[in-house]
Amino acid sequence: MANSDQYALQGSILDDSVELTLQDLSRMCAVEESLIVEFVEEGVLSAVRVSQQLHFSGGALRRARLAVRLRRDLEINLAGVALALDLMEELEQLRRELRMSRP
Repeated sequence: MANSDQYALQGSILDDSVELTLQDLSRMCAVEESLIVEFVEEGVLSAVRVSQQLHFSGGALRRARLAVRLRRDLEINLAGVALALDLMEELEQLRRELRMSRP
């Protein structure tokens, strides 16, 4: 048996029904909480304030990780990150619609 067969990946699927705190999202993206707050202020991420704490839907994790990668790898500023993510999501939606309309 090969060594790679001995390890199994474990993870959780997070959908919009899951609620994450600022600390959760920061830890899962391996970034400082202040960067997540900047993402919220710039409109990259949507959050809800509950008792002066920011809370995010589970779907925000994917968007946050993409934002971190765009910022780090391509050195895009926050406004550019927000625009790029919106365009990527729009493109993904159009592709889904196109697949559904094919016979």
